[in-house]
Amino acid sequence: MSITVNLRYKGVNGSAKEYANEMISSGTVEAIRNEAGNLRYEYYQSIDDPETILLIDSWKDQESIDVHHESPMMKTIMELREKYDLHMTVERYISDDDMPEKDSDFIRK
Repeated sequence: MSITVNLRYKGVNGSAKEYANEMISSGTVEAIRNEAGNLRYEYYQSIDDPETILLIDSWKDQESIDVHHESPMMKTIMELREKYDLHMTVERYISDDDMPEKDSDFIRK
């Protein structure tokens, strides 16, 4: 079981993309990816709304997320969210590691 959190950052005048770029260039993204339990930390830009950036953030378990939330990086993340005046929506998913065979028929590998 893993936990994936989709965070959509919404800004104006490219601020969400600037936020993601600063997270990457500051080394914060790489540091998060190196945390114990992190499985994925990737940004994507919406085709439908270029002012929205999606972060897909996956963790081994809730304990890994809790440790991340207590890390010094969270202060950096919170400060950058304020700096770029971002608003967020969050969706949280628990993995289902069993792909039904009838669903896998639709996956092109």
